[in-house]
Amino acid sequence: MPTGPWGPPPLRRDSQPPDLEEYIRRLQEWVKRNYPGGNFGSKGLFVLALASVFVWAGSGFFRVQPDEHGVVLRFGKMNRMVQPGLNYHLPYPIEQALTPKVTRINRVDVGMRLAGDTRRVAVGQEVPEEGLMLTGDENIVDINFAVFWRVSPDRNGTTDYLFNVRNQESTVKAVAESAMREVIGRSLLQPILTEGRQIAESAVQELMQTTLDQYGAGILVTQVQLQKVDPPQQVIDAFRDVQAARADGERAQNQAQAYANRVIPEARGQVAQIIQAAEAYREQSVVEAKGQAARFLQVYGEYAKAPVVTRRRLHIETMERLFAGKDKIIIDADAGGTGVVPYLPLNELTRQVRRPTAADARGKGELQ
Repeated sequence: MPTGPWGPPPLRRDSQPPDLEEYIRRLQEWVKRNYPGGNFGSKGLFVLALASVFVWAGSGFFRVQPDEHGVVLRFGKMNRMVQPGLNYHLPYPIEQALTPKVTRINRVDVGMRLAGDTRRVAVGQEVPEEGLMLTGDENIVDINFAVFWRVSPDRNGTTDYLFNVRNQESTVKAVAESAMREVIGRSLLQPILTEGRQIAESAVQELMQTTLDQYGAGILVTQVQLQKVDPPQQVIDAFRDVQAARADGERAQNQAQAYANRVIPEARGQVAQIIQAAEAYREQSVVEAKGQAARFLQVYGEYAKAPVVTRRRLHIETMERLFAGKDKIIIDADAGGTGVVPYLPLNELTRQVRRPTAADARGKGELQ
């Protein structure tokens, strides 16, 4: 029979051999009731022996529940497996039956003792020697987690579970703690505290299953749950300060990013608008320059034909542009100075005569 590192399994409580001392005690009471004097002769001895045989033979009946597997041992060696229901095996010490629960989901807690734990630790009390672990970036983290497991449904799962490991629950607990320490030891603190919890749970479950399969334990790990992942109590205040500072930094970064997302499109729009205006101005300037060049060439052609006339016409056109919309006073130089004084208040002469108002008209009427 193969054995694991924890030795052969002990006898299970539900498969202990019949209590022969109890049978003998009951048989002695029956003899005392039927033979008070203790003198029952050869016939009494025969009846006593026959009753003992019947009691011993009847001790081989046992029942296998629907959630159990029945395994019959003959002289301590696995002999056969039986189906759920009423079964029989040869009485002890020839044969004995083991009936493990194969569908029940069992739970093991690491770092915390809950109700039903057989160790001498108060219910709900943390166990630092199990929960304190070192991360890959040399930080200490306090972890409580639970492992859910059952007997493997494989063909040899039940026999491996019974014969390859001595104490199944302790084995699962030891493997779970070792796997968690290995996973935490190659992980950083921050991901474990935040978004990396599920990754750590999956890694621990996979590593546990691989280790248990190497032991041939016949155990299937169904789930690993991280109950608590915190820094040690002694430094939790400082850690919260660091977390708050990191949150403030992330918030400031998000605000800056939001501002950049708002300002950059506006700046790009302004740049595009300036570029479009510059291109329009360039096109307009080019067109105007081409027009002026064409006009200059046209004027130059006319000037080449009649320079005096062209100069005169250009002079008149220029003066026309200059005096357009301006107040003008024309003095005839041929008047011989008559009617012209050396000083003329031109600014006053150009003022408009104020139009008479209604009040002025009434005042004038009264004077008349």
